[in-house]
Amino acid sequence: MKTEKKETRLPFFGIGQILPFLKKYRNKAIIMIILGFIGSGIDILWPIYNSYVLDNYVNQNTIKGIGWFVIAYIVTAALSSFVNYISCSYAMQIEVNVNKDLRNTVFKHLQTLSFAFFNQNSVGYIHSRVMSDTSRIGTLISWSLMDSVWHLSYLVGVIVVMFAVNAKLTLLIVTIIPVIVILFSVFQDSLIKVNREVREINSQITGDLNEAITGAKTIKSLVIEDKMFSDFEKDTSLMKHKAINAARIRGAFQVTLNMASSLALSIVLWKGGYLAAEDVGTFSLFMTYAEGMMEPVRWIIDAISDLVTTQVNIERYAKILNTDSDVKDSEHVIDLYGDIFEPKKNSWEEIKGDIEFCDVSFKYPDGDEYVLEHFDLKIPLGTNVAIVGETGAGKSTLANLICRFYEPTSGCIKLDGKDLRERSQLWLHSSIGFVQQTPHLFSGTIRDNLLYGNPNATDEQINNALELVSAKDLVESLNKGLDTDIGEGGDTLSTGEKQLIAFARAIISEPKILILDEATANIDTVIEQKIQSAIDKIIAGRTSIVIAHRLSTIKNADIILVVKDGKIIETGTHKDLIKAKGYYYNLYTKQYEDEATSALLE
Repeated sequence: MKTEKKETRLPFFGIGQILPFLKKYRNKAIIMIILGFIGSGIDILWPIYNSYVLDNYVNQNTIKGIGWFVIAYIVTAALSSFVNYISCSYAMQIEVNVNKDLRNTVFKHLQTLSFAFFNQNSVGYIHSRVMSDTSRIGTLISWSLMDSVWHLSYLVGVIVVMFAVNAKLTLLIVTIIPVIVILFSVFQDSLIKVNREVREINSQITGDLNEAITGAKTIKSLVIEDKMFSDFEKDTSLMKHKAINAARIRGAFQVTLNMASSLALSIVLWKGGYLAAEDVGTFSLFMTYAEGMMEPVRWIIDAISDLVTTQVNIERYAKILNTDSDVKDSEHVIDLYGDIFEPKKNSWEEIKGDIEFCDVSFKYPDGDEYVLEHFDLKIPLGTNVAIVGETGAGKSTLANLICRFYEPTSGCIKLDGKDLRERSQLWLHSSIGFVQQTPHLFSGTIRDNLLYGNPNATDEQINNALELVSAKDLVESLNKGLDTDIGEGGDTLSTGEKQLIAFARAIISEPKILILDEATANIDTVIEQKIQSAIDKIIAGRTSIVIAHRLSTIKNADIILVVKDGKIIETGTHKDLIKAKGYYYNLYTKQYEDEATSALLE
């Protein structure tokens, strides 16, 4: 789980990137603000109404003219209900719309980031930014905005009315506010600290939950359910203790605020007691306002605390938006070819498949050592290149560079004589069929997954692709054929069956370049034979890069690159490398002996 480095930030860092999301709904926000002023004004009226009733009806022992008062009271109550309804409705609309925009924006930005970002950040970390942080931010700039208008205007309005009625008594009551501010400054650091701790452990729990769900099969196969539960329980227990600590500090602060409120009432009783005899209505007015004005003060203090703690969410959200991809197209390329969301396909040249590494050196963004140094290689159109080596040797590096998942540290890679950086990523990726060692299928039907390879594919093209990879019988054996729901990640299919569908998906777009990243490493012999037969058909006439686990499958490759410790140490055909009796020879003979021994033991 990635932990965030604590940094010293300027107050409300990143808020400038959040305000534009509210600007889109400024008309609703303006109406909500106006209604907030109206609503607070109405709430200020209620104690005045009560004071009027006491002075003009109760004390006078009459109900003369009360009918008009009742009508005014009902109209005011109806207006209050209407204002509250519209305000809450607009606040809710702003919240859900801002949440949608925040999530769409960050999700869209995530699509532009390179593999390096996803390698360096856990799924739980990213999930928390997209869901939890946006939710907090959406609440801040909707409900908090509405509440702030009401509370601030109510507090100012109450003080103005009280000054107009009795300035001396109001001054005594208002002196309580600086006391509360001082108390807040005492509690502030502790409140912010514990709130940050609660949010951090909550992110950890989100990550743990995500790992437990995505790794469910592995957990069960390793029989580590108890360990996973123990780790999760430790995190939730820590969350409980942090939350209780936060509640205790907040509770102590609330008690202190209540004492301040009681003190304000005491002042009214002490200095304003004479009003009870001379003017019951005014006395009631001050008692109500003295108690009521503490609520806005309490809210303002809580809002400041929430704003400071929500700043953490804003910072983390802004941090992702400010993350630049390690691989990105230049402005010139985007102007000419478009980007991944708005491609200009009319400008795309047809890809042939000639690949050339020109003095390429490369090290991963989070690595210190070069994986390739001054590497040169020409792969003519239609060449079948195999890359072999032990696990962890760095076989996938060349494939990742050809796909432009990473940029060379120095040098360049050319496709059909042009530097890859002079063409758009989407142009390149649209012409590459990539099959991974562990295929990923999306939730939905087989048809849905195949159409990801070519959204405009006809049933005939789909069936041809399935037949080419020997998967047609598999699909026809399912209850609903192409429309069979394969579950999340294709879990209703075996690994070999998923691999066949992944192969069909890769070739349905008729790619000019085919890359197979140990595509037969995790499947049984029968499926492997089907896939190997399909590979022989698929690579005909195409430039292909085959990262091989079983060396027997690449004997017919035009050129074999042997990788060790991230370096290419041998190149040649199968016959040439066997004849040389070097590293490849040792790998091949050892694997052949292991397979022969396994066959005898079966």
